[in-house]
Amino acid sequence: MTDHLDDRGDLDLLRAANPVSATTGPWRDRPLDHVAERGLNQLLHRTRARRARRRVVLWAEAAAVALAAVFALTMPDLAAAPATAAAPGALHPRDDAAVTLDRLADRAESAARDGGPRLRAGAHVQTWSLAMDEGPDADRPVTLPEEREVRWRPDGSRTERVEADGKFLSERVFPPSRSDAPPRARPPHTAAALRAYLTEVHDPGFPRRTTPAGTQELLDALPSLLDTWTLGARESAALARLLADSGGLRPAGTVTDRLGRSGQAYVHESRDEHLRYMLILDPDTGEALGLEVLFTKDQPRFAVEAGDVMSYSAWRR
Repeated sequence: MTDHLDDRGDLDLLRAANPVSATTGPWRDRPLDHVAERGLNQLLHRTRARRARRRVVLWAEAAAVALAAVFALTMPDLAAAPATAAAPGALHPRDDAAVTLDRLADRAESAARDGGPRLRAGAHVQTWSLAMDEGPDADRPVTLPEEREVRWRPDGSRTERVEADGKFLSERVFPPSRSDAPPRARPPHTAAALRAYLTEVHDPGFPRRTTPAGTQELLDALPSLLDTWTLGARESAALARLLADSGGLRPAGTVTDRLGRSGQAYVHESRDEHLRYMLILDPDTGEALGLEVLFTKDQPRFAVEAGDVMSYSAWRR
């Protein structure tokens, strides 16, 4: 783990996460207290955020190993089979009837005033992510599909059920957590507060970041929020307003997502990193339906070609 602790803040968080003092005798393990658990949670999220900003070091590489192990243990007959070999094709919006984010945010705020669903802990998400090799002899990446459903219990514990290609992989139960840091913390329902929330998701830790997250950082942090919570009408309206105020997303028109739902597509180009983000929102409520990230330039080092979908998340109620 120490190979990822490359600044003093990480080391301070690691020390704070240790509930046993330096003078305590050996083998005095015990549950983490509130301060230690928060510190450890922030340390882990900081490491994930740093890895996300490196882009090409994808979390999907770890997922590839995990899925391969699960298949090998639970489905011996499939252990020798490759993961999904073909990447899903990029979605192509129709540029007719494009709706600006300002207008969509107005619709979402109106829908929130009329009622609508409430915020719910837990999430249901389907993802497709590339697992890539690196080097001159790298093979073409494979796509790893996963469907995950997270349900929270009244006592704060949660269950996570995972499937791939419609096949059950695992179901795990996690004990209650006392963490009050985003994304575990309840998300707010105003645009300004939600920006601060997502800024902390993107760059957690002490001291807190003083500058608000930009558009690309908001998009990078969004899956952490939507993989933990199912937003209600007010939170969806706040997200639409936040993105409209942030700028950097252009309306691309209507699109049918990978679950067959019709939405409005909004695109952000990261030219330095040769990535294109496409966020799909419900045209009436502002609910986030999906997020696609694809490469816009060949990356021979990773056997990636322009147009390859790096990741795609589809959130369901």
